[in-house]
Amino acid sequence: MIVTFSNLLSFLRGPLALIFIIDNPYYRSLAIILAMATDSLDGYLARKYHKTSQLGAFLDPLMDKFFVFFAVCMIMTEGNLKLWEALALISRDFAVLIFGLYLALRGTWSNFQFRSIWSGKITTTLQFFVLLGLTFHISMPLYIFWCFIVLGILALFELYFIEQQIVRQLD
Repeated sequence: MIVTFSNLLSFLRGPLALIFIIDNPYYRSLAIILAMATDSLDGYLARKYHKTSQLGAFLDPLMDKFFVFFAVCMIMTEGNLKLWEALALISRDFAVLIFGLYLALRGTWSNFQFRSIWSGKITTTLQFFVLLGLTFHISMPLYIFWCFIVLGILALFELYFIEQQIVRQLD
């Protein structure tokens, strides 16, 4: 089933990101809080009511990334986020991209079933909180951005170990 309540909650993060066009910290913070709520609820409801789907597994992280990328771009264009900070903020996504290229080069893309990973969940949660702080022009300490880089590296290792488990199961 394609149209489920969980998938609608995931899809809602797309229009919520567009609220960042409005330079108003209260609207933006409301968008972030609603994005966090929909991110927490969509997967939970899908599992609870046995309505998980391939579309939902794809849509949920896609909408997370769209929301974060759009918000980061808006905050960066306003001069409240440096380029290197923005890149650090999305470093986990670079790690996932590198891992996808690794799978493609090995020819094992079709064997790998992408699912949520603990470092990804931590990263997304931290991204939402950093966006909330940046929305109110709170300066983020340097170590926060280094945490994102470390989480990106951990995501790469976590995905690699998952892939190795799959390889062992297929052998």
